[in-house]
This record gives sequence, C-alpha cells and structure tokens, in this order.
Amino acid sequence: MRALILCSAALLCACSVTPRLEFPAAPVPAAYPIIEGGVATDMPAARSLAWKQVYGDPRLQALISQALDQSRDLRAALLNVEAARTERGVARGALGPSLDANLSRTQERSPSQGRSDAYAANLGLTAFELDLFGRLRAQSSAASERYLASETGARAARIAVISAVATAYLDERLAEEQLTLTEATLADWRSSLDIAQRLKSASQASGLDVAQAEGLVRQAEADREAGRRALARARNALELVVGATEPDSLPPPIRLADQPLPTQLEPGLPAELLVRRPDIAQAEHMLRAANADIGAARAALLPRISLTGALGGASADLGALFDRGSRAWSFAPQITQPIFRSGQLRGAVALTEVRKSLAVTTYEKQIQIAFREVADGLAAQATFANQVHVQEGVAEAAARRLRLSGLRYRAGLDGRLELLDAQRADYAARQALLSLRRDQLTAMVALYAALGGGSEPT
Repeated sequence: MRALILCSAALLCACSVTPRLEFPAAPVPAAYPIIEGGVATDMPAARSLAWKQVYGDPRLQALISQALDQSRDLRAALLNVEAARTERGVARGALGPSLDANLSRTQERSPSQGRSDAYAANLGLTAFELDLFGRLRAQSSAASERYLASETGARAARIAVISAVATAYLDERLAEEQLTLTEATLADWRSSLDIAQRLKSASQASGLDVAQAEGLVRQAEADREAGRRALARARNALELVVGATEPDSLPPPIRLADQPLPTQLEPGLPAELLVRRPDIAQAEHMLRAANADIGAARAALLPRISLTGALGGASADLGALFDRGSRAWSFAPQITQPIFRSGQLRGAVALTEVRKSLAVTTYEKQIQIAFREVADGLAAQATFANQVHVQEGVAEAAARRLRLSGLRYRAGLDGRLELLDAQRADYAARQALLSLRRDQLTAMVALYAALGGGSEPT
C-alpha cells in the first residue's frame, strides 16, 4: 500500500493531460496609426491618471462617486465575483480528502435472541480520489481562472460606469447650455419683432419685414421646446447611469468651454493594452479556463483511483465502544475505468475543444476592438482641437457680421433680410460650437476608457 501511495504521488505530478496553452499573436499592428497633429510628447499617459485627475469638475466627480456606490451593473459584477470565488473554493475543496465522523446505535429483536443493541463509531475517509491525471486540478484551475475573469470583469464594469456617467453629464451640459442660448436668442428676436411691428405702424417697414422677423421668433420657440425635451431626456439618462436623482447639494456645474479635462492623452503602445484593458484580461482568463476544461474532460477518459476507509469501534456495550478489543477498521481502494458511455466522454472533450477555439476568437476580437477604440480616440484627439479652434473663428466672424449688419440696418444701408440672415448665422454658429465642444470632451472620455483608465479605485 505504501508503494501504491508513492507511485500515485509521482503520477500526480507527471500525468496531467491539460494541453499547453499558447496565446495567438496580437492581431493588430505594433503601433497606432500616425495622424497629423497627433499626440504631443509632453502629454500625460492615461495609465498614470486616476479618474479624479481626468475629470476635474467637482459636480461630475460627485456624480461618478455616487454612481460607483449605486450602479446596479457594478453591483451585479461584484456579486459575480463573489459567486466565482465561492465556486473556486468548492473546486479546490475537491482536491483534499473528505473525513466524516459517524456514531450509530442499532436495536434488534428476534424470537431466538430477544433484544440486542449494537454501537458503532468511526472516522471515515470517503472516496478520496488520487488525482493521477490532473482532472481535479484542471477543474480547480478552470474555477480559479473564471474567478479572475470575474474580477477583471468587475474592473471593466467600473470603467464603463465612469465613462457612461461622464458622457451623460456632458450631454446634460450641452442640452442645458443650448437651451440657455436658445432662450436668450428668442428674447433678442422678440425684441427685433417688436421693433419691426412699431416701424410698420409708422409706415417705415413693410409687412414682409414683420413676417420675416416673426418667422425667426417662431423658429426659436420651436427650438426652445426641442431644447426642453432634450434637457429632460439628458437628465433622465444621467439619473439612470448614476442610479439615483441628482441631490441638491451638488457643486455648481462648469461650462463646456471651461471643463478641466485634458485635451490630449499619451496612449503608449498597443501591446500595453493587453495589460491595461480589463476586458482583454477577462478574455485571457476565460481562454485559460477553457484550456483547463479540456484537461478535465480528457482526464475523465482515464482510470480513477479512489480510497475509502474507516477507523473506529463496534460494541454491544456503549461503555466498551472505545476499548482496545472493540476497535475496527476498513480500507477499500477502488479503480474505475470508463469503458462504454455512448460517446458521452469523448463528446465532452470535443465540446471543450470547440469552446477553447471560441475563447481564442473572442480573445483576438477583444484585442482588435480595443485597438480600434484607441485608434478612433487618437484620431478624434488629433483633429478636434483644431476643429474647435476653427469653429470658434466661425462664431466670432458670425458675431461680427451680426454687429455690422445691425449698424448698417439702422443706418439704412442694408435691408431687413440681411440682418435676419446675420442673426440666423450667429445663432447656428454658436449652437454648432457648443455641440463641437461636447463632442471633443466626449471623445476624450472615450479615449481614456479605451486606454483602460479608471479601472482602479482611487
């Protein structure tokens, strides 16, 4: 028996049938596309910035903190971690022996012997499997990898929550600022309509001038209602991702033009994404788990050796149960070799191999998605700053045109139509500038998330 145990221990270390895992080469270029006007050399690296360093708006920081406490998605991800941790403990427990204590009393009565009592107590080893071919170790390894995958999944959920709150907050800022601009413009255009109506009453303007001014007012009124609807929807969306209504104690908001977000982030190399992106790490752990599942399925085809034994005592007298003469023991090693299972076990092996192939594909796809998200973010980073600068020039030119058109109209050099065109152009330019600023900030939010920023608690 001692020789059997020693041989089993040697086989335990040498006979794993889990295949060696070789990761595929990353299906992306070694560097990101070079875009004119790209990242400056003195820009901060995303990996070195905590989310509070990126999102400097105190109101936004408070909303993100609230979301991290209230988010149902993040809560579900953390519960998945707890479930996976428990499953890992169950799988690890199968590697060790199972000891059970038993104390029993049996009463019998027969015509020949009358009534008799029998007492028994033992400590038993129940079907302890010698893991010769690594089946239990493979199952434990798979459970551990799934636990690690759930942990990285929770980090990915954290990034998603932070990014969603920041994006929804910027959408709310845009809706509110555009509504404010629309209401101010509506007030100006109503004043212009009043002037046109007075001039018409004094026979100094035509009915066409009044109709044109009234058309602008009606358009602004329609825009105001659309703006109110957009603001309500933006606030509803923000409350959804935060997980609660906005408290009244929040700090005042910061305008889009003054948002303290970095305008550029240094991305590093694509290979660094394999470490920084939790979703890629999650796919990697799931691939490792799928590989371990193959080992467990293959080992199920091979013989199993299990040990069952008990040590205790048996006696007709409870007081003598533990005397030397009442001692009893049993030992029953067992070898089981599957012979015919109608292809069930080999089918299980084939299934695990297909699932591993699927895990490889998912891993590669996740890398490609990450690369594209970063490349898109870098393209936005390289172009938005100049586009915003150009649009600011457009808005300034439209404002100058409006001012000069007003002077020329009051001097009688231009007609009412030129002034109305200038008013429309100024309004459209300022609305477009607000949208563009929001788009630039949203692109930075997406790039920070694409680079794995915000995954760690701060």
